[in-house]
Amino acid sequence: MTDVVALGEVMLRFDPGEGRIRTARTFQVWEGGGEYNVVRGLRRCFGLRTAVVTALADNAVGRLVEDLVLQGGVDTSLIRWIPDDGIGRTARNGLNFVERGYGIRGALGVSDRAHTAVSQLRKGDVDWDTVFAAGVRWFHTGGIFAGLSDTTVDVADEAMAAARRHGLTVSYDPNYRPSLWAGRGGPERARETDLRLARHADVVVGALGMAGRHPGADRISTDEVPDALASVAGLLPDAQVLASTLREVPSAGVNDWSSAAWSAETGYVIGPRMPGLHVLDRIGSGDGFAAGLIHGLLSDTGLERALAYGTAHGALTMTTPGDVSMASLAEVEALIAGASAAVRR
Repeated sequence: MTDVVALGEVMLRFDPGEGRIRTARTFQVWEGGGEYNVVRGLRRCFGLRTAVVTALADNAVGRLVEDLVLQGGVDTSLIRWIPDDGIGRTARNGLNFVERGYGIRGALGVSDRAHTAVSQLRKGDVDWDTVFAAGVRWFHTGGIFAGLSDTTVDVADEAMAAARRHGLTVSYDPNYRPSLWAGRGGPERARETDLRLARHADVVVGALGMAGRHPGADRISTDEVPDALASVAGLLPDAQVLASTLREVPSAGVNDWSSAAWSAETGYVIGPRMPGLHVLDRIGSGDGFAAGLIHGLLSDTGLERALAYGTAHGALTMTTPGDVSMASLAEVEALIAGASAAVRR
């Protein structure tokens, strides 16, 4: 039985370590993807049984991605395998080149993901009633998957509606990526898509991404967060929980990190504050936050404790390379309790 299912693209990430993409001679590879990272964290850190719905071209690169997903403990039985034509003319696997940044130089991601197998999914390709009939408790997807193509929006809508019919808790992360919407309506179309899909969601992670005129238009200061979340609640009257990370970036290697949330039951809640957090690799930290939050909500810990799980797990995700979490539940709980970075032996 599966606890949590995610819908999204899983790419092969190329990491030049401390160097630059444009001067690299060697790369380390990881798997990663906004929606996938959440279920990977829920499996490896929090021990939940998880699966990912995605599509991969059936070649050696796709099988490498599958092998990395298997190492993460995520069920691969829902992957759709698309025949390979030899050169990726009809379907290919997504690649993501990411440098971590250092000091005044911010992180940089260069994705190569057009015409990927998963971007060609269409409504009706996945039998969602079968997927959700086996006791699944939670379904997660987001704006990255929805932004891959004109058809993936319909797939996400279909999946979220089916999850609601089956009584699952549904979460959505707007996760705006300008590169996905360039030439396709830009941030205004991304906002339309978010509003269409988030109406199905019980929990919106990254909810501050839906505040303001459109994604990326307005910078929201800390003291504006309560009103911003309230404005999103007005847009999404059926949402039960709205949550978001809060981040200031004095440098690529030092971030001020916290979180906030709103629910109809609790009102506004602030998460743990972690000023001056030292960062090795920030990519995937928001997904780590989502995983911790979902764990807390599934465990009925209350919103404040769920925020603490999300904030701590996201923080620990930034201390290791790659998109995915390498943290243990014991480390997350110790950080929540105020543990230091002293040597343990």
